[in-house]
Amino acid sequence: MQKNNTKVNKRISVLVLIALCWPVLGEAQLASAKTKTKKKGFVTIATLGPSPLTVRADTSPQNVVKRVISHWKHHFSRILPDKPDLIVVPEACDRPRGIPRDKMKEYYLVRKNQVQDYFAQVAKENNCYIVYSAKLQVKDGTWRNSSVMLDRKGKVAGIYNKNHPTIGENDRGILSGRDAPVIECDFGRVAFAICFDLNFDEIRLKYVKAKPDLILFSSMYHGGMMQAYWAYSCRSHFVGAIAGRAAPSQIRNPLGEIIASNTNYIDYAVATVNLDCEVVHLDENRGSRFRAMKAKYGPKVKITDPGLLGAVLIASEHEKISIDEMIEEFEIERLDHYFARSLAHRIKPDNMEK
Repeated sequence: MQKNNTKVNKRISVLVLIALCWPVLGEAQLASAKTKTKKKGFVTIATLGPSPLTVRADTSPQNVVKRVISHWKHHFSRILPDKPDLIVVPEACDRPRGIPRDKMKEYYLVRKNQVQDYFAQVAKENNCYIVYSAKLQVKDGTWRNSSVMLDRKGKVAGIYNKNHPTIGENDRGILSGRDAPVIECDFGRVAFAICFDLNFDEIRLKYVKAKPDLILFSSMYHGGMMQAYWAYSCRSHFVGAIAGRAAPSQIRNPLGEIIASNTNYIDYAVATVNLDCEVVHLDENRGSRFRAMKAKYGPKVKITDPGLLGAVLIASEHEKISIDEMIEEFEIERLDHYFARSLAHRIKPDNMEK
């Protein structure tokens, strides 16, 4: 009888913790605390940030299309030798400078899917995913600012429509997207943001709950500290592709640290990142738990400490054993669970001021 009561009490305690912390964790984060069956691993990412193509105002729309495709053929040729799994390009990647606004719609109507089809061909021929970010017309004739994920076969894996266009974009006929899809790729789960989106918590908090492995940010502006904030708050790697090398295109880890960046000389960056990772707090994990994990797995487990944050990134480089399995084996507590447990502990009667 005593044994049964103990089990019931444990079950009640778990339910109380979930009820108290549900707004903090959300459904997806609670689910992520469970052991995953599929091991993630390394993915090679290329982010491209060339300045937009400039054309003469009197260039015919079809010749503009040809120039745009030639422009991207040149830039793709610089990163394809690295055999990336994923290529990310800036927002409005096929909108050249030099075309008067009143003639831009004519260009788009001639362009149709020509540039997207070229990107799809590159994806298929090089067995990689590519993000095509552009102004697109949908079936009802309205327009969106979109990022299209093309898979390794050149097929559309998913589309994200910019949730927060600027006022100017809305006034020029761009409608706001409603959804924040997370797309399943063969290397992990991918989410998107475009330019002005980075300023709004509404979409970021959706990704905090969904917790994708990668957030792909095609943009005309960098976003400054917001890139690192999104990466850390969503516990996700973050890839920014920004038009023009003056605003760097960068790849960040879930601690917000820069893994790779373009420079004032080179307008692209390529890096291989490990998605089989987890953010954990130092409290109650460092010491015996980390020592035991390192003693068993040695260089097959990597611990990255950014300093000052109190949280670290642990990653499995083992061929068969995932970071989730290591976490379970050594009873390491994830960051979100630790924060939730701290909140639940705080409001116990003995821990709150009267």
